[in-house]
Amino acid sequence: MDRRRALTIGLVVATAGAAAAVTIPAVATTRGPAPGGPEPELLSALQRDLGISQEQARTRLTTERAATRTIADLKRGAADAWAGAWLSADATSLTVAVTDPALAERVRAAGAEPKVVTRSAADLDTVKSALDTNSDEAAPNLPGWYVDVANNTVVVLANKGGEAAAREFAADAGAPAESVRVVSTEEAPTPFFDVRGADPFFINSAARCSIGFSVVGGFVTAGHCGQVGAPTTGFNQEAQGTFTASSFPGDDWGVVEVNGDWTPRPVVNDFNGGEVTVAGAEEAPVGASICRSGSTTGTFCGVVQAKNATVNYPEGTVTGLTRTDVCAEPGDSGGSWMSGDQAQGVTSGGSGNCTVGGTTFFQPLTEILQVNQLTLVTSNGEVAPPPGGDTPPATEEPAPEPPATNACADEEVTVAGALSRTGTRQSQPNGRFFRTAAGGQQTACLDGPDGADFDLYLQRFNGQAWQTVARATGPGSDETLTFNGNAGVYRYRVQSETGTGDYTLGFSTP
Repeated sequence: MDRRRALTIGLVVATAGAAAAVTIPAVATTRGPAPGGPEPELLSALQRDLGISQEQARTRLTTERAATRTIADLKRGAADAWAGAWLSADATSLTVAVTDPALAERVRAAGAEPKVVTRSAADLDTVKSALDTNSDEAAPNLPGWYVDVANNTVVVLANKGGEAAAREFAADAGAPAESVRVVSTEEAPTPFFDVRGADPFFINSAARCSIGFSVVGGFVTAGHCGQVGAPTTGFNQEAQGTFTASSFPGDDWGVVEVNGDWTPRPVVNDFNGGEVTVAGAEEAPVGASICRSGSTTGTFCGVVQAKNATVNYPEGTVTGLTRTDVCAEPGDSGGSWMSGDQAQGVTSGGSGNCTVGGTTFFQPLTEILQVNQLTLVTSNGEVAPPPGGDTPPATEEPAPEPPATNACADEEVTVAGALSRTGTRQSQPNGRFFRTAAGGQQTACLDGPDGADFDLYLQRFNGQAWQTVARATGPGSDETLTFNGNAGVYRYRVQSETGTGDYTLGFSTP
Protein backbone atom coordinates (compact mmCIF):
# COMPACT_ATOMS: atom_id res chain seq x y z
CA MET A 1 0.00 0.00 0.00
CA ASP A 2 1.00 3.69 0.05
CA ARG A 3 4.09 3.98 2.23
CA ARG A 4 5.57 6.94 0.39
CA ARG A 5 6.44 9.86 2.62
CA ALA A 6 4.69 12.98 1.39
CA LEU A 7 7.88 14.98 1.63
CA THR A 8 9.37 13.53 -1.56
CA ILE A 9 6.65 13.94 -4.18
CA GLY A 10 6.19 16.20 -7.20
CA LEU A 11 5.69 16.80 -10.92
CA VAL A 12 7.80 18.65 -13.49
CA VAL A 13 5.79 21.56 -14.92
CA ALA A 14 6.43 25.21 -15.66
CA THR A 15 5.88 27.49 -12.66
CA ALA A 16 3.89 30.51 -13.74
CA GLY A 17 5.13 33.77 -12.29
CA ALA A 18 8.17 32.18 -10.69
CA ALA A 19 11.28 34.27 -10.24
CA ALA A 20 14.33 33.66 -12.40
CA ALA A 21 15.73 30.20 -11.88
CA VAL A 22 18.70 29.81 -9.60
CA THR A 23 21.34 27.49 -11.02
CA ILE A 24 22.77 24.61 -8.99
CA PRO A 25 26.37 24.20 -10.24
CA ALA A 26 27.79 25.85 -7.12
CA VAL A 27 26.08 23.18 -5.06
CA ALA A 28 27.00 20.43 -7.49
CA THR A 29 30.71 21.08 -7.20
CA THR A 30 30.71 20.07 -3.55
CA ARG A 31 30.13 16.41 -4.38
CA GLY A 32 30.71 14.77 -7.73
CA PRO A 33 29.61 11.45 -9.15
CA ALA A 34 31.03 8.16 -8.00
CA PRO A 35 34.66 7.41 -8.98
CA GLY A 36 34.89 6.32 -12.60
CA GLY A 37 31.84 8.31 -13.63
CA PRO A 38 28.61 7.09 -15.24
CA GLU A 39 28.58 4.16 -17.61
CA PRO A 40 29.03 5.12 -21.32
CA GLU A 41 25.89 3.18 -22.25
CA LEU A 42 23.84 5.27 -19.83
CA LEU A 43 25.32 8.49 -21.22
CA SER A 44 24.47 7.39 -24.77
CA ALA A 45 20.86 6.67 -23.82
CA LEU A 46 20.53 10.06 -22.11
CA GLN A 47 21.98 11.81 -25.16
CA ARG A 48 19.55 10.05 -27.47
CA ASP A 49 16.35 10.45 -25.44
CA LEU A 50 16.89 13.89 -23.87
CA GLY A 51 18.56 15.41 -26.96
CA ILE A 52 21.69 16.52 -25.09
CA SER A 53 25.44 16.15 -25.54
CA GLN A 54 27.61 13.74 -23.61
CA GLU A 55 29.06 16.55 -21.52
CA GLN A 56 25.56 17.87 -20.78
CA ALA A 57 24.55 14.37 -19.70
CA ARG A 58 27.53 14.16 -17.33
CA THR A 59 26.79 17.60 -15.91
CA ARG A 60 23.13 16.77 -15.48
CA LEU A 61 23.85 13.60 -13.51
CA THR A 62 26.26 15.47 -11.23
CA THR A 63 23.76 18.29 -10.70
CA GLU A 64 20.93 15.86 -9.96
CA ARG A 65 22.97 14.05 -7.31
CA ALA A 66 23.79 17.38 -5.66
CA ALA A 67 20.14 18.45 -5.80
CA THR A 68 19.11 15.21 -4.10
CA ARG A 69 21.28 16.05 -1.10
CA THR A 70 20.18 19.70 -1.05
CA ILE A 71 16.55 18.59 -0.97
CA ALA A 72 17.23 16.28 1.97
CA ASP A 73 18.88 19.09 3.95
CA LEU A 74 16.13 21.62 3.24
CA LYS A 75 13.38 19.12 3.99
CA ARG A 76 14.77 18.50 7.45
CA GLY A 77 14.92 22.24 8.14
CA ALA A 78 11.42 23.00 6.82
CA ALA A 79 9.68 20.32 8.92
CA ASP A 80 5.88 20.73 8.68
CA ALA A 81 6.25 23.66 6.25
CA TRP A 82 7.80 21.43 3.57
CA ALA A 83 5.70 21.30 0.40
CA GLY A 84 7.94 19.48 -2.11
CA ALA A 85 10.70 20.15 -4.62
CA TRP A 86 11.34 19.74 -8.34
CA LEU A 87 14.04 20.31 -10.94
CA SER A 88 13.57 22.37 -14.07
CA ALA A 89 13.26 20.64 -17.44
CA ASP A 90 17.01 20.92 -18.08
CA ALA A 91 17.86 20.14 -14.44
CA THR A 92 19.82 23.38 -14.03
CA SER A 93 17.57 24.84 -11.34
CA LEU A 94 15.83 23.51 -8.27
CA THR A 95 12.55 24.90 -6.89
CA VAL A 96 11.52 24.21 -3.29
CA ALA A 97 7.97 24.82 -2.10
CA VAL A 98 7.25 25.83 1.52
CA THR A 99 4.20 27.11 3.36
CA ASP A 100 6.19 29.46 5.62
CA PRO A 101 7.47 32.65 3.89
CA ALA A 102 10.16 32.97 6.56
CA LEU A 103 11.94 29.96 5.04
CA ALA A 104 12.38 31.54 1.60
CA GLU A 105 15.79 33.04 2.36
CA ARG A 106 17.10 29.74 3.70
CA VAL A 107 16.04 28.05 0.44
CA ARG A 108 17.84 30.72 -1.63
CA ALA A 109 20.97 30.35 0.47
CA ALA A 110 21.01 26.64 -0.43
CA GLY A 111 21.03 27.49 -4.15
CA ALA A 112 17.35 26.83 -4.86
CA GLU A 113 14.36 29.01 -5.80
CA PRO A 114 11.64 29.21 -3.10
CA LYS A 115 7.92 29.08 -3.84
CA VAL A 116 5.45 29.86 -1.05
CA VAL A 117 2.28 27.76 -1.34
CA THR A 118 -0.92 27.14 0.60
CA ARG A 119 -0.82 23.38 1.16
CA SER A 120 2.09 21.45 2.65
CA ALA A 121 3.25 18.13 1.29
CA ALA A 122 1.53 16.47 4.24
CA ASP A 123 -1.73 18.25 3.34
CA LEU A 124 -1.52 17.03 -0.26
CA ASP A 125 -0.73 13.53 0.89
CA THR A 126 -3.81 13.58 3.11
CA VAL A 127 -5.95 14.49 0.11
CA LYS A 128 -4.40 11.72 -1.98
CA SER A 129 -4.82 9.21 0.84
CA ALA A 130 -8.53 10.01 0.89
CA LEU A 131 -8.69 9.18 -2.83
CA ASP A 132 -6.74 5.98 -2.24
CA THR A 133 -9.14 4.92 0.50
CA ASN A 134 -12.04 5.45 -1.91
CA SER A 135 -10.28 3.80 -4.88
CA ASP A 136 -12.89 1.04 -5.21
CA GLU A 137 -15.36 3.74 -6.29
CA ALA A 138 -13.13 5.01 -9.12
CA ALA A 139 -14.67 4.46 -12.55
CA PRO A 140 -12.68 2.52 -15.19
CA ASN A 141 -12.17 5.78 -17.12
CA LEU A 142 -10.11 7.23 -14.26
CA PRO A 143 -6.61 5.76 -14.85
CA GLY A 144 -5.05 7.22 -11.69
CA TRP A 145 -4.08 10.21 -9.57
CA TYR A 146 -0.91 11.71 -8.13
CA VAL A 147 0.44 14.62 -6.11
CA ASP A 148 1.60 17.60 -8.20
CA VAL A 149 3.78 19.70 -5.90
CA ALA A 150 4.62 22.25 -8.60
CA ASN A 151 0.93 23.20 -8.79
CA ASN A 152 0.27 22.42 -5.11
CA THR A 153 -2.64 20.14 -5.99
CA VAL A 154 -3.57 16.50 -6.43
CA VAL A 155 -4.17 15.58 -10.08
CA VAL A 156 -6.95 13.13 -10.97
CA LEU A 157 -6.59 11.74 -14.48
CA ALA A 158 -9.69 11.18 -16.61
CA ASN A 159 -10.17 9.63 -20.02
CA LYS A 160 -12.30 11.56 -22.54
CA GLY A 161 -15.79 12.02 -21.13
CA GLY A 162 -14.76 11.05 -17.61
CA GLU A 163 -14.00 14.53 -16.26
CA ALA A 164 -17.32 14.82 -14.42
CA ALA A 165 -16.84 11.37 -12.94
CA ALA A 166 -13.40 12.43 -11.71
CA ARG A 167 -14.78 15.48 -9.90
CA GLU A 168 -17.56 13.38 -8.38
CA PHE A 169 -15.07 10.73 -7.27
CA ALA A 170 -12.92 13.36 -5.54
CA ALA A 171 -15.91 14.98 -3.87
CA ASP A 172 -17.24 11.63 -2.62
CA ALA A 173 -13.80 10.92 -1.13
CA GLY A 174 -14.03 14.16 0.87
CA ALA A 175 -11.24 15.95 -1.02
CA PRO A 176 -11.56 19.77 -0.97
CA ALA A 177 -12.36 20.98 -4.48
CA GLU A 178 -9.57 23.58 -4.49
CA SER A 179 -6.97 20.88 -3.76
CA VAL A 180 -7.88 18.68 -6.74
CA ARG A 181 -7.19 19.27 -10.43
CA VAL A 182 -8.79 17.07 -13.11
CA VAL A 183 -6.57 16.45 -16.16
CA SER A 184 -7.82 14.81 -19.35
CA THR A 185 -5.64 12.02 -20.70
CA GLU A 186 -5.54 9.17 -23.19
CA GLU A 187 -3.59 6.99 -20.77
CA ALA A 188 -4.93 3.51 -20.10
CA PRO A 189 -2.25 1.80 -17.97
CA THR A 190 -1.96 -1.97 -17.90
CA PRO A 191 0.73 -4.10 -16.24
CA PHE A 192 3.61 -5.14 -18.49
CA PHE A 193 3.92 -8.90 -18.09
CA ASP A 194 3.77 -12.34 -19.70
CA VAL A 195 6.36 -11.38 -22.36
CA ARG A 196 10.14 -11.50 -22.07
CA GLY A 197 11.55 -8.44 -20.33
CA ALA A 198 14.98 -7.23 -19.20
CA ASP A 199 17.13 -10.13 -18.02
CA PRO A 200 14.20 -12.48 -18.56
CA PHE A 201 12.97 -15.13 -16.21
CA PHE A 202 9.99 -17.44 -16.42
CA ILE A 203 7.27 -18.09 -13.86
CA ASN A 204 5.70 -21.57 -13.62
CA SER A 205 7.52 -22.35 -16.91
CA ALA A 206 5.02 -20.12 -18.69
CA ALA A 207 4.76 -16.39 -17.91
CA ARG A 208 7.83 -14.24 -18.51
CA CYS A 209 9.04 -11.10 -16.70
CA SER A 210 12.23 -9.13 -16.03
CA ILE A 211 14.72 -9.14 -13.20
CA GLY A 212 14.83 -5.78 -11.41
CA PHE A 213 17.87 -5.66 -9.09
CA SER A 214 20.06 -8.17 -7.30
CA VAL A 215 19.63 -8.47 -3.55
CA VAL A 216 21.44 -10.81 -1.18
CA GLY A 217 20.01 -14.23 -1.97
CA GLY A 218 18.01 -13.30 -5.05
CA PHE A 219 16.38 -10.41 -6.87
CA VAL A 220 13.37 -8.07 -6.87
CA THR A 221 10.84 -7.66 -9.65
CA ALA A 222 7.18 -6.69 -10.18
CA GLY A 223 4.56 -8.27 -7.92
CA HIS A 224 2.12 -8.93 -10.75
CA CYS A 225 4.70 -11.29 -12.27
CA GLY A 226 4.14 -14.06 -9.72
CA GLN A 227 2.58 -15.12 -6.43
CA VAL A 228 4.32 -16.49 -3.35
CA GLY A 229 5.48 -20.05 -3.99
CA ALA A 230 5.64 -19.73 -7.76
CA PRO A 231 8.80 -21.40 -9.16
CA THR A 232 11.02 -19.54 -11.62
CA THR A 233 13.48 -20.50 -14.34
CA GLY A 234 16.13 -18.28 -15.86
CA PHE A 235 16.89 -17.10 -19.38
CA ASN A 236 18.44 -20.53 -20.06
CA GLN A 237 15.34 -22.40 -18.82
CA GLU A 238 17.35 -23.80 -15.89
CA ALA A 239 15.75 -23.91 -12.41
CA GLN A 240 16.33 -20.53 -10.78
CA GLY A 241 14.31 -19.92 -7.62
CA THR A 242 10.95 -19.24 -5.97
CA PHE A 243 8.80 -16.19 -5.20
CA THR A 244 9.11 -15.70 -1.45
CA ALA A 245 7.11 -12.44 -1.32
CA SER A 246 4.67 -10.70 -3.66
CA SER A 247 2.24 -7.80 -3.45
CA PHE A 248 -0.20 -6.79 -6.21
CA PRO A 249 -2.47 -4.85 -6.36
CA GLY A 250 -1.95 -2.29 -3.60
CA ASP A 251 1.79 -2.41 -4.27
CA ASP A 252 3.61 -3.96 -7.23
CA TRP A 253 6.71 -5.73 -5.92
CA GLY A 254 7.93 -9.30 -5.80
CA VAL A 255 10.97 -11.05 -4.33
CA VAL A 256 12.58 -14.18 -5.79
CA GLU A 257 15.06 -16.24 -3.77
CA VAL A 258 17.47 -18.02 -6.11
CA ASN A 259 19.18 -21.38 -5.73
CA GLY A 260 22.91 -21.97 -5.52
CA ASP A 261 23.36 -22.08 -9.30
CA TRP A 262 22.70 -18.35 -9.55
CA THR A 263 24.88 -15.54 -8.25
CA PRO A 264 23.27 -12.10 -7.78
CA ARG A 265 25.41 -9.39 -9.41
CA PRO A 266 25.20 -5.57 -9.13
CA VAL A 267 24.60 -4.93 -12.83
CA VAL A 268 21.82 -4.10 -15.29
CA ASN A 269 21.75 -5.31 -18.90
CA ASP A 270 22.04 -2.28 -21.21
CA PHE A 271 20.96 -4.33 -24.29
CA ASN A 272 23.92 -2.95 -26.19
CA GLY A 273 26.38 -5.68 -25.36
CA GLY A 274 27.33 -4.24 -21.97
CA GLU A 275 26.28 -3.80 -18.36
CA VAL A 276 25.50 -0.79 -16.17
CA THR A 277 26.75 -1.13 -12.62
CA VAL A 278 24.62 -0.45 -9.54
CA ALA A 279 26.45 1.62 -6.92
CA GLY A 280 23.59 2.37 -4.51
CA ALA A 281 19.94 3.36 -4.18
CA GLU A 282 19.78 7.13 -3.53
CA GLU A 283 16.30 8.25 -4.60
CA ALA A 284 16.34 10.79 -7.45
CA PRO A 285 14.15 13.92 -7.17
CA VAL A 286 11.27 14.94 -9.40
CA GLY A 287 12.67 16.36 -12.63
CA ALA A 288 15.75 14.12 -12.58
CA SER A 289 16.70 12.07 -15.60
CA ILE A 290 16.00 8.35 -15.38
CA CYS A 291 16.54 5.31 -17.60
CA ARG A 292 14.60 2.06 -17.87
CA SER A 293 15.92 -1.26 -19.21
CA GLY A 294 13.74 -3.99 -20.69
CA SER A 295 14.40 -6.63 -23.32
CA THR A 296 11.31 -5.80 -25.37
CA THR A 297 12.47 -2.27 -26.10
CA GLY A 298 16.01 -2.00 -24.70
CA THR A 299 17.05 1.06 -22.71
CA PHE A 300 15.05 4.30 -22.86
CA CYS A 301 15.37 7.46 -20.80
CA GLY A 302 13.29 10.44 -19.70
CA VAL A 303 12.55 12.31 -16.49
CA VAL A 304 10.75 11.68 -13.20
CA GLN A 305 7.39 13.48 -13.37
CA ALA A 306 5.85 12.69 -10.00
CA LYS A 307 6.12 10.48 -6.96
CA ASN A 308 3.41 8.94 -4.80
CA ALA A 309 1.23 8.28 -7.84
CA THR A 310 -1.81 6.00 -7.73
CA VAL A 311 -2.68 3.91 -10.79
CA ASN A 312 -6.12 2.38 -11.21
CA TYR A 313 -5.25 -0.81 -13.13
CA PRO A 314 -8.06 -3.12 -14.30
CA GLU A 315 -6.72 -5.67 -11.76
CA GLY A 316 -6.91 -3.16 -8.90
CA THR A 317 -5.43 0.06 -7.56
CA VAL A 318 -1.71 0.39 -6.92
CA THR A 319 -0.42 3.30 -4.83
CA GLY A 320 2.97 4.83 -4.12
CA LEU A 321 4.32 4.49 -7.67
CA THR A 322 6.64 6.92 -9.46
CA ARG A 323 5.39 8.45 -12.72
CA THR A 324 7.74 9.06 -15.67
CA ASP A 325 7.58 10.08 -19.33
CA VAL A 326 9.72 7.10 -20.34
CA CYS A 327 8.18 4.70 -22.85
CA ALA A 328 7.78 0.96 -22.25
CA GLU A 329 5.93 -1.97 -23.74
CA PRO A 330 4.62 -5.37 -22.63
CA GLY A 331 7.59 -7.52 -21.68
CA ASP A 332 9.48 -4.72 -19.93
CA SER A 333 7.63 -5.49 -16.69
CA GLY A 334 9.71 -5.87 -13.54
CA GLY A 335 12.78 -4.39 -15.22
CA SER A 336 15.33 -1.97 -13.83
CA TRP A 337 15.15 1.82 -13.41
CA MET A 338 18.40 3.74 -12.92
CA SER A 339 19.32 7.37 -12.28
CA GLY A 340 23.03 7.56 -12.97
CA ASP A 341 24.49 4.61 -11.09
CA GLN A 342 21.70 4.62 -8.46
CA ALA A 343 18.94 1.99 -8.48
CA GLN A 344 15.43 3.49 -8.39
CA GLY A 345 12.75 0.82 -8.86
CA VAL A 346 11.10 -1.88 -10.98
CA THR A 347 8.70 -1.44 -13.90
CA SER A 348 5.01 -1.73 -13.03
CA GLY A 349 2.92 -0.61 -16.04
CA GLY A 350 1.89 2.32 -18.17
CA SER A 351 0.36 3.64 -21.36
CA GLY A 352 1.59 4.11 -24.91
CA ASN A 353 4.62 2.50 -26.52
CA CYS A 354 8.14 3.32 -27.70
CA THR A 355 6.95 4.29 -31.21
CA VAL A 356 4.65 7.14 -30.20
CA GLY A 357 5.89 7.63 -26.62
CA GLY A 358 4.10 6.99 -23.39
CA THR A 359 3.88 7.18 -19.61
CA THR A 360 5.34 4.45 -17.42
CA PHE A 361 5.20 3.87 -13.66
CA PHE A 362 7.67 2.07 -11.43
CA GLN A 363 7.55 0.67 -7.91
CA PRO A 364 10.25 2.49 -5.88
CA LEU A 365 13.04 0.20 -4.72
CA THR A 366 13.27 1.72 -1.23
CA GLU A 367 9.88 0.33 -0.22
CA ILE A 368 10.73 -3.15 -1.48
CA LEU A 369 13.94 -3.19 0.55
CA GLN A 370 12.31 -1.78 3.68
CA VAL A 371 9.22 -3.98 3.76
CA ASN A 372 11.09 -7.19 3.03
CA GLN A 373 14.31 -6.32 4.92
CA LEU A 374 16.37 -6.99 1.79
CA THR A 375 19.97 -6.04 1.11
CA LEU A 376 20.85 -4.50 -2.26
CA VAL A 377 23.99 -5.87 -3.92
CA THR A 378 26.21 -3.00 -5.14
CA SER A 379 29.19 -2.63 -7.47
CA ASN A 380 31.86 -1.91 -4.86
CA GLY A 381 31.81 -5.44 -3.52
CA GLU A 382 29.83 -4.37 -0.46
CA VAL A 383 26.08 -4.49 0.06
CA ALA A 384 23.73 -1.68 0.98
CA PRO A 385 21.79 -2.59 4.16
CA PRO A 386 17.99 -2.32 4.03
CA PRO A 387 16.86 1.30 4.60
CA GLY A 388 15.81 1.96 8.17
CA GLY A 389 17.51 -1.15 9.54
CA ASP A 390 20.92 -2.10 10.84
CA THR A 391 20.79 -5.88 10.47
CA PRO A 392 20.81 -8.09 7.40
CA PRO A 393 17.69 -10.07 6.50
CA ALA A 394 17.00 -13.37 8.14
CA THR A 395 18.21 -16.47 6.35
CA GLU A 396 17.94 -20.19 6.75
CA GLU A 397 20.92 -22.24 7.82
CA PRO A 398 22.82 -23.36 4.71
CA ALA A 399 22.17 -26.93 3.73
CA PRO A 400 23.80 -27.48 0.33
CA GLU A 401 24.38 -30.85 -1.21
CA PRO A 402 28.16 -31.49 -1.16
CA PRO A 403 29.91 -32.96 -4.19
CA ALA A 404 30.61 -36.68 -4.15
CA THR A 405 34.37 -36.14 -3.76
CA ASN A 406 36.40 -33.02 -3.01
CA ALA A 407 39.49 -31.94 -1.13
CA CYS A 408 37.43 -29.95 1.40
CA ALA A 409 34.90 -32.65 2.27
CA ASP A 410 35.94 -32.69 5.93
CA GLU A 411 34.49 -29.20 6.55
CA GLU A 412 31.06 -28.82 8.16
CA VAL A 413 29.46 -27.11 5.13
CA THR A 414 30.44 -27.70 1.51
CA VAL A 415 29.26 -25.67 -1.51
CA ALA A 416 30.26 -25.61 -5.17
CA GLY A 417 30.62 -22.73 -7.61
CA ALA A 418 32.27 -21.58 -10.84
CA LEU A 419 33.99 -18.39 -11.97
CA SER A 420 33.55 -17.75 -15.69
CA ARG A 421 36.20 -15.08 -16.27
CA THR A 422 39.17 -13.38 -14.65
CA GLY A 423 38.14 -10.73 -12.13
CA THR A 424 34.74 -12.21 -11.28
CA ARG A 425 33.74 -13.18 -7.76
CA GLN A 426 30.95 -14.97 -5.94
CA SER A 427 29.44 -14.81 -2.47
CA GLN A 428 29.04 -18.04 -0.56
CA PRO A 429 27.05 -19.84 0.65
CA ASN A 430 24.96 -19.54 -2.50
CA GLY A 431 24.96 -15.76 -2.74
CA ARG A 432 23.86 -15.37 0.87
CA PHE A 433 25.48 -15.48 4.32
CA PHE A 434 25.50 -17.51 7.52
CA ARG A 435 25.23 -16.78 11.24
CA THR A 436 27.48 -17.98 14.05
CA ALA A 437 25.75 -18.23 17.41
CA ALA A 438 28.99 -18.12 19.40
CA GLY A 439 32.52 -16.84 18.97
CA GLY A 440 35.40 -19.11 18.19
CA GLN A 441 37.55 -20.46 15.44
CA GLN A 442 36.31 -20.60 11.86
CA THR A 443 38.10 -22.59 9.18
CA ALA A 444 37.68 -22.68 5.43
CA CYS A 445 39.13 -24.65 2.52
CA LEU A 446 39.00 -23.65 -1.16
CA ASP A 447 39.69 -26.30 -3.84
CA GLY A 448 39.99 -24.59 -7.24
CA PRO A 449 40.94 -25.57 -10.81
CA ASP A 450 44.50 -26.26 -11.91
CA GLY A 451 46.31 -23.36 -13.55
CA ALA A 452 44.11 -20.68 -11.97
CA ASP A 453 44.69 -18.20 -9.13
CA PHE A 454 41.61 -17.97 -6.91
CA ASP A 455 41.56 -15.99 -3.64
CA LEU A 456 39.30 -16.43 -0.59
CA TYR A 457 37.93 -13.68 1.68
CA LEU A 458 35.89 -13.92 4.89
CA GLN A 459 33.62 -10.91 5.53
CA ARG A 460 31.53 -9.92 8.56
CA PHE A 461 28.46 -7.65 8.52
CA ASN A 462 29.16 -4.74 10.91
CA GLY A 463 25.63 -3.34 10.94
CA GLN A 464 26.16 -1.08 7.94
CA ALA A 465 28.35 -2.91 5.43
CA TRP A 466 30.44 -6.02 4.85
CA GLN A 467 33.98 -5.84 6.25
CA THR A 468 36.77 -8.23 5.26
CA VAL A 469 38.15 -9.85 8.43
CA ALA A 470 40.39 -12.58 6.95
CA ARG A 471 41.82 -13.51 3.59
CA ALA A 472 43.85 -16.19 1.84
CA THR A 473 45.57 -14.92 -1.32
CA GLY A 474 48.16 -17.48 -2.28
CA PRO A 475 49.51 -17.93 -5.81
CA GLY A 476 47.28 -20.90 -6.74
CA SER A 477 43.59 -21.79 -6.58
CA ASP A 478 43.75 -23.91 -3.40
CA GLU A 479 43.48 -21.84 -0.22
CA THR A 480 42.97 -22.43 3.49
CA LEU A 481 41.83 -19.84 6.03
CA THR A 482 41.53 -19.71 9.82
CA PHE A 483 39.86 -16.93 11.80
CA ASN A 484 39.05 -16.40 15.50
CA GLY A 485 36.14 -14.01 15.95
CA ASN A 486 32.90 -13.15 17.69
CA ALA A 487 29.39 -14.35 16.96
CA GLY A 488 27.78 -12.58 14.02
CA VAL A 489 26.81 -12.67 10.37
CA TYR A 490 29.48 -13.78 7.88
CA ARG A 491 29.96 -14.66 4.23
CA TYR A 492 32.84 -15.88 2.01
CA ARG A 493 33.91 -14.27 -1.27
CA VAL A 494 35.71 -16.36 -3.90
CA GLN A 495 37.51 -14.25 -6.51
CA SER A 496 39.47 -15.07 -9.67
CA GLU A 497 42.73 -13.21 -9.99
CA THR A 498 43.54 -15.22 -13.14
CA GLY A 499 41.84 -18.15 -14.78
CA THR A 500 38.39 -19.72 -14.69
CA GLY A 501 36.73 -22.94 -13.66
CA ASP A 502 34.78 -24.83 -11.02
CA TYR A 503 35.64 -24.74 -7.34
CA THR A 504 34.56 -26.26 -4.04
CA LEU A 505 34.40 -24.31 -0.78
CA GLY A 506 34.18 -25.97 2.62
CA PHE A 507 33.83 -24.07 5.89
CA SER A 508 32.87 -24.37 9.55
CA THR A 509 30.07 -22.49 11.37
CA PRO A 510 30.89 -22.39 15.13
